[in-house]
Amino acid sequence: MNSIGSECNDLKKEYDSCFNVWYSESFLKGDYKSDPCSELLKNYRTCVLKAIKEKNIDFSDIEADILGTDREKQPPPEK
Repeated sequence: MNSIGSECNDLKKEYDSCFNVWYSESFLKGDYKSDPCSELLKNYRTCVLKAIKEKNIDFSDIEADILGTDREKQPPPEK
């Protein structure tokens, strides 16, 4: 799956690759403390946040609590 911003795709692939190696070779073997991908995640997150801002995506929609409320499974309001 591609990132929300095409300019972030390479960063996403780097992070995904690092995470998959860490998960299978460290985490699943009990090494919960190492975090070799944190810098890649930070860079990818920065890129994604910039892309979201450039696309004028409203953060309140992303952060809203929906599950278990009347808004769950409701169509979005017409603009």
